[in-house]
Amino acid sequence: MNILLIAATAKEIAPFFEYYRNTKRAQDIDILITSIGLTAATYHLLKQINLKRPELVIQAGVAGCFDEKLPLGEVVVVKKEAIADQSVIELNQLKTPFDLELLPYDQFPFTKGWLVNNHELLEKTTLKKVRSISVNEITTSMQRVKFYQDVFKPVTESMEGAALHYTCLMEKIPFIQLRSISNYITERNKENWDMKQSILNLNKELIGMIEGL
Repeated sequence: MNILLIAATAKEIAPFFEYYRNTKRAQDIDILITSIGLTAATYHLLKQINLKRPELVIQAGVAGCFDEKLPLGEVVVVKKEAIADQSVIELNQLKTPFDLELLPYDQFPFTKGWLVNNHELLEKTTLKKVRSISVNEITTSMQRVKFYQDVFKPVTESMEGAALHYTCLMEKIPFIQLRSISNYITERNKENWDMKQSILNLNKELIGMIEGL
């Protein structure tokens, strides 16, 4: 199986490179650093797919979390994605293009307004399956947190997840999004983040997943 591993930054998958250098499966794994954000991730992912079509795309990265019951460092898989800030605030309510009837809720690749991963690999994993949102601006406003929670009820937030889901659904390529919780969604204070442990846990799960394929 040819696997394409993507990440927004090299730092997020740095521990994986040691495994990659020593595994006999390296010839079956391509690595792509997409850079940060939906636009860059979509462009570079699609360009790589056109260059060499993979049988599976794995996206690995850290994420912010709306649920403080989940410990920092926990690794989850994303079942459903939405682009949260592709929206408008109207009469103190957040409305999506679907709410505004600009797009049908079930217009492919969307299902009821979500980018849903139904691949069997996701169903087989024992990791917690969550709904996530992607944003172009990291959420720090508590008012914006409330808007997102009311509309999407997300567990995690990233800046690239929806790019993976949208592109792979359109291209009909199996995919999985792994996220490790590095921080809680609140006012930005990096002293409360745990990047080191979240990256270690993320890469442990990533290597275990690839070994199991």
